[in-house]
Amino acid sequence: MPTPVTLPDPWARSAVSVVVPTYNEADNLPVLARRLLDLELPELRLVVVDDDSPDGTGKVAEEIAAEYNTPGRERVAVVHRTAKEGLGRAYVAGMSRALDDGAEFVVQMDADLSHPPGYVPQLLGTALSTGAGVVIGSRYVAGGSLSQEWRAHRRLLSSWANSYVKTILALPIRDVTAGFKIWRRDALEAVDLASVSSSGYSFQVEMHYRAFARGRKMVEIPIHFEDRREGVSKMDLAVQMESALRPFRLKAAERRDRGR
Repeated sequence: MPTPVTLPDPWARSAVSVVVPTYNEADNLPVLARRLLDLELPELRLVVVDDDSPDGTGKVAEEIAAEYNTPGRERVAVVHRTAKEGLGRAYVAGMSRALDDGAEFVVQMDADLSHPPGYVPQLLGTALSTGAGVVIGSRYVAGGSLSQEWRAHRRLLSSWANSYVKTILALPIRDVTAGFKIWRRDALEAVDLASVSSSGYSFQVEMHYRAFARGRKMVEIPIHFEDRREGVSKMDLAVQMESALRPFRLKAAERRDRGR
């Protein structure tokens, strides 16, 4: 786990919301919440978006909120959704809630502890120092790395997916499928969350593509990507198919927009 950088005031007091979608993450969520809320970022808020997890993750999230929230100061918000509609829909709900609550910056990360919370201050500091609209925690820039527990086929699949998407969409970043990043408020507003159509992991690609198409500055910093701590991956065949087809649909939509 990286040692978090210490940001100076007023940077450390930026209004940051961390959006974490959950589905069956009851064991991981308390660990993640503690690590995030212990960071030297006093205005950091955690937004948990739970898709009616059968393992009781939603109840665990409410218990965490009760522990950390005090009268007049909400550090943990919980969004309960009644159906499992996919990662993209959960992120849209959580990011919309964060913006409604006044966030200046919005972090997105997984609940499975594959994204070390210690990188959050560095993501924020990079956004503030570079003026970037989005800062991506990248596995594929110099200094980035993958867990040693990732087997060869997972590494090859991830590398192929990035090359595939970059070839089709010509995105100027190396980790186009990254899910750990921080957004400026105005960048998210420009992306227009309400019109994002991806429901699965292709949400990451669509968000990067929209930010690039709208001229937002994109910066990557190296991270070490951990293997998930508990539970199993949600990447089923339907999700993989959506992810494979999404770049073509984004290109087709771009051509239609240009023809108007």
